Amino acid sequence: MTTAAPPADREPVWHTSSYSNGAGGECVECAISSTRTRVRDTKKVDGPVVTVAGSAWAAFLQALKSG
Repeated sequence: MTTAAPPADREPVWHTSSYSNGAGGECVECAISSTRTRVRDTKKVDGPVVTVAGSAWAAFLQALKSG
C-alpha cells in the first residue's frame, strides 16, 4: 500500500460512494484503474490518497459482501 499521488500525465476519475448523501457523513470516493484502486476522503479531495493493488481491492470488496 502507498500514499503516492497518481502520475501527472493521467488524472484519475473519482466515483463517490452511493452511500454519500452530502450531509457531512464519513464517505470515501474511489478511482479504479486496471491495476490499482485509489481511495480518498470525499471531504478532503486534496488530502492523502491510499493506493492499493487491484487484486487487494477486489478481495476487500468480496469480504465486505460476504459479511
